Amino acid sequence: MIITHNEKHFNELRKEFPFFVFENYSIKYTNLNICITYHFNLSDKISFYPSLEIPFNKEINKDKLSDALLNNIVFHIGLIELLSYWKAACSPEIIIKPFKLNENQLQWWKNLYFNGLGEFFYLNGINPDINNFVTIRSVGKEHLEKQKIELKDANIIPMGGGKDSAVTFELMSEAGQDNLIFFLNPQHIPVNVINVQNRNNLIVTAKREISHELLELNKKGFLNGHTPFSALLAFTSLLISALTWRKNIVLSNESSANESTVANTTINHQYSKTIAFERDFRKYVKEYISEDFNYFSFLRPVNELQIAFLFSGYNHFFDKFRSCNAGSKSGVWCCKCPKCLFTYIILSPFLSEVELIHIFGEDLFAKKAFQGVFDQLTGKAAVKPFDCIGTIDEVNAALVLCIEKYNGEDLPYLLSYYFTDDLYKEHKKKDSKTLLRQFNKENFLSDAHSDIIKKALNKRFMSVYNEKMP
Repeated sequence: MIITHNEKHFNELRKEFPFFVFENYSIKYTNLNICITYHFNLSDKISFYPSLEIPFNKEINKDKLSDALLNNIVFHIGLIELLSYWKAACSPEIIIKPFKLNENQLQWWKNLYFNGLGEFFYLNGINPDINNFVTIRSVGKEHLEKQKIELKDANIIPMGGGKDSAVTFELMSEAGQDNLIFFLNPQHIPVNVINVQNRNNLIVTAKREISHELLELNKKGFLNGHTPFSALLAFTSLLISALTWRKNIVLSNESSANESTVANTTINHQYSKTIAFERDFRKYVKEYISEDFNYFSFLRPVNELQIAFLFSGYNHFFDKFRSCNAGSKSGVWCCKCPKCLFTYIILSPFLSEVELIHIFGEDLFAKKAFQGVFDQLTGKAAVKPFDCIGTIDEVNAALVLCIEKYNGEDLPYLLSYYFTDDLYKEHKKKDSKTLLRQFNKENFLSDAHSDIIKKALNKRFMSVYNEKMP
């Protein structure tokens, strides 16, 4: 990872662009789709017009959706979308024009912006304070009231194409749940994942289009970096829920996402995947949008090691899933990034070397170039990779379990390197299977959904270890 010392640039841009405005948005219906266009204004010098397009299909019924609820959700999507454009200059003031937000809402959004941009600030070498990094001013005259909507007890599963959403999809399908798959900016990889076993899957898509003006600013050296995409997905999923009349928005965020990326700080690449965000989001939606949506993460009770444990039993996904961000557009494993190495490690206790090499195309444990990233993943380095990965304990547990399969012989480079390290000696003393037996009770699952996961873990334990999960 590269930390760029941009604080001077940050201060210069804030002086040059003192305010950022959420001007308005438009909703246009055609025979084919709904197209939402936002207008953001950077200090009366640059305008941005990002859009969100949702193609119609038989699953969408727009006629029952009230204008009041539609406008409420679309407005809120704009409040999170604007962050991608505000961060280019980090104007000290954000002005919200379309509707009025009360003081509690303004503080809620300020917290989300600050925590969601933790990685952005860190990697740009900027040290803002939550009280003064921005002032949000709401000048709209009308305050949107929360609405009532009658939704059926059915599920929307946002899919990304990795092992986590594949496990959610598989378990919910096996349980006979009424599921609809949602793709935001669909690519062929997640589509391939749900097409296994010739199931007749219900699908809705949405296409998010970035304003080209932002891309031009990036080329000119304006500030750039990570924004909380999962928060954008959360608000967008509300719109899909309302359009398809499905109550449950079922995410695939695990308990591991709660661990900070930078030790002893709140900086977390996965902030909008944490239980803290999930709790805050649920409360905000029920208070200001509608009480009828049920947003929760199905995998919250389990960790990344358990997800890999479950996933390893579904070999029909092995050729189809991808968790590599660098290779996502072309549908490959780049075999160079932290996400590839983490996925290889977390699966390694449960798959053979032949299966791993078949999935990734090469033995990642044999790559000396990965040693620096390996140290970050195991906690030997102070900062974890800024990526969606498991905890340090989970990585070490996976490595210990993997080495057990080798009986200490013919270890590939990274495993040999780890085998002689104090970290291995430390974690070998622990019962690595303890992490496989966990069930985190800090979640928002119904008893029925909890039972689906518990039964799946018990089944996998009997299959692999011939014992029941406690």
